Amino acid sequence: MSTADILISQYGPLLTIAQLAGILNRSTDGLRISLRSQNAFSQAINGARIRLGRRVYFSTTKIAAIIGVA
Repeated sequence: MSTADILISQYGPLLTIAQLAGILNRSTDGLRISLRSQNAFSQAINGARIRLGRRVYFSTTKIAAIIGVA
């Protein structure tokens, strides 16, 4: 199984910021702060961001690709 298959089976096609923080082993507030900075990590993660109304989600397949590269 690939990283994407594992994450999709566990979390579904979209991740909340709390789920993403758990995957990256960070606190939710710490992840929010780091995503506001301008560096390669934040640009890659923000590229997977999807807004549905006022809610923010992250594409599980894009996150898996970012984690797989790192």
